[in-house]
Amino acid sequence: MGVTRTSLGELGLRAKAASRLVAGAAGDTRDGALELAADLLEERSRNLLDANAADLSRAEGSGMLAAQIDRLRLSEQRVGAMAEGLRALRRLPEVVGEVVEGFQRPNGLHVERVRVPLGVVGIIYENRPNVTSDAAGLCIKSGNATMLRGSSSAIESNRAITSCLRDALSKAGLPADAVLLVEDTSHEAAIDFMRLDGVLDCLIPRGGHSLVSSVREHATVPFVIDGDGNCHVYVDAGADLDMALAILVNAKTQRPGVCNAAETLLVHRDVAAGFLPRARTALEGVQLLGDEGTRRILPEVGPATDEDFATEFLDMKLSVAVVDDLDAAIDHISRFSSGHSEAIVTNDLAAADRFCEEVDAAAVLVNASTRFVDGGELGLGAEIGISTQKLHARGPMGLRELTSVKYVVRGSGQVRT
Repeated sequence: MGVTRTSLGELGLRAKAASRLVAGAAGDTRDGALELAADLLEERSRNLLDANAADLSRAEGSGMLAAQIDRLRLSEQRVGAMAEGLRALRRLPEVVGEVVEGFQRPNGLHVERVRVPLGVVGIIYENRPNVTSDAAGLCIKSGNATMLRGSSSAIESNRAITSCLRDALSKAGLPADAVLLVEDTSHEAAIDFMRLDGVLDCLIPRGGHSLVSSVREHATVPFVIDGDGNCHVYVDAGADLDMALAILVNAKTQRPGVCNAAETLLVHRDVAAGFLPRARTALEGVQLLGDEGTRRILPEVGPATDEDFATEFLDMKLSVAVVDDLDAAIDHISRFSSGHSEAIVTNDLAAADRFCEEVDAAAVLVNASTRFVDGGELGLGAEIGISTQKLHARGPMGLRELTSVKYVVRGSGQVRT
């Protein structure tokens, strides 16, 4: 039975009560819950895959795009990766209670800044059931409760995964309500979810442009934007072209439906004639759209418009532009980038340094695929999202980004004069 709009507030009260208990629990207890959850995901993998098959059947019948179906699909390998993600989180150092800074004032007051959980973290996301496990695991590890509001396309998968997490919490002696799934997937319920003032301490959307726009328009609670991934790969004049080709193919085709996949290729004019034909051959199955410089070399590709260069395709599609120099590449990125991840391929150290200094993005990469901008790949364990804004958190959001700090001041009777 779905959660009604009138019961959403009741769910929030349950999450709020659970958040106090999970925040006060010992780190070992929270780690134990993560290990139990990983075990349950593996033990119940058949149930998870059956639930996912029901979601996939509906999605395929609705005409969902192939890349979106890939995001929805679970497999034995992906369930195993979810379980290992929880175990990787378990192995990470405790962040709750970490002293960020400590100092003593001339009057003898001892001041510390200490990490504390945010409280109740709301996650609103689209058809990626692995987010259910990753987000809940990060919240448990960082001492937060979480309310999860996924899409209707993944509802059966999300129910099955959430059941594992809640059972693990109970077995570990923690409140099951530290992880709550909002089962009402209507548009109205989504708006209400974004307005749970006094309940949600932070809202994180994980999805496409329409979801992010809706959060910007409707949310009345604090939020961190997990924004579009209009990512670029720039092949500089000083690039190793074999390396550039391998990076480009990986960035575009390994998983085209995710936010850190490349959407635009920029090529320095000095190497364009030699590189672009090779790229065209290597990018088998990828539709290319090019500017005038690109189409002079590859006349068979379609024209690219400004709208194409501004689009996160999330599909086997790539915009291509030939640029005069590094300045032009940086200008193009500045104009069209969503601020997610930008890569340069070059052996010119000065060019690499300028790119890193002048490109304004959550992550910049030198001689590496944009696909590495991921919490697991960067050693954060799982991630709850990749923030493209600049306040509180930017880039992959791991455990520390799910905490705040409070001042702890210890004295011996001091009074202010």
